[in-house]
Amino acid sequence: MAAGRGPKRRRSKNARGAGARRSAAKKASADTTRGRPKRGSSTPRREQDAFGHRAKAEGYPARSIYKLEEMDRRVGLLKRGQRVLDLGAAPGSWSLYAAEKVGPRGKVIGLDLQPHAIERALPACLELRVGDARTLDTASLGGACDVLLSDMAPKTTGVRAADMYRSYELFRVAVDAASELVKPGGAFVGKIFQGEDFDEGRAALKRVFKRVRTMRPEAIRPESYEVYLVGQEKRPERLPEPS
Repeated sequence: MAAGRGPKRRRSKNARGAGARRSAAKKASADTTRGRPKRGSSTPRREQDAFGHRAKAEGYPARSIYKLEEMDRRVGLLKRGQRVLDLGAAPGSWSLYAAEKVGPRGKVIGLDLQPHAIERALPACLELRVGDARTLDTASLGGACDVLLSDMAPKTTGVRAADMYRSYELFRVAVDAASELVKPGGAFVGKIFQGEDFDEGRAALKRVFKRVRTMRPEAIRPESYEVYLVGQEKRPERLPEPS
């Protein structure tokens, strides 16, 4: 996948107003972390709920572990011996969970613009990198993967339309990566905010995977507008966009 190459999209009723959303989105820098306050940020940390306390007790750096755990339990994403790519991996909970599921004969590569925050020894099958998802190819990963996970999310600005659109853009980056890096028959999980471009994001995923479903795990905070799109049975070839 070429670095920095954005997805090609047809103009549709779902894309109306995209120019305004792109303009607003450019006012804030892109970020692919899982909603953690950045160093120097004045954003207050949320109080830990039951999921947060449980994650801390079980040795995971973030409560997001339980989102992936529920989706995995419901659709059977992760299996022993698989190769997994985790985008937006910091602080590391999804990568840790995936490594535990694939076991020593599997491989998990976690990638994020920020370093991980794991405070325990990493499993031998887990490799954490700092980098941009747009620069990946199968050679740099050591081969194609069976599952691509993406919890990438923008650093929110408070401008709802802009935040929604930037989430959609990151989702499309993940879909493009899956199209290039996931083996035929493989699977995908990607975060996306429910906004005007949600249907277009779902349609893009359906061109890459035969089965697509929307999931909202219990561990998502009630006030959040995030959901996950799960793709299964990757197609041998990506379907063309409708003309």
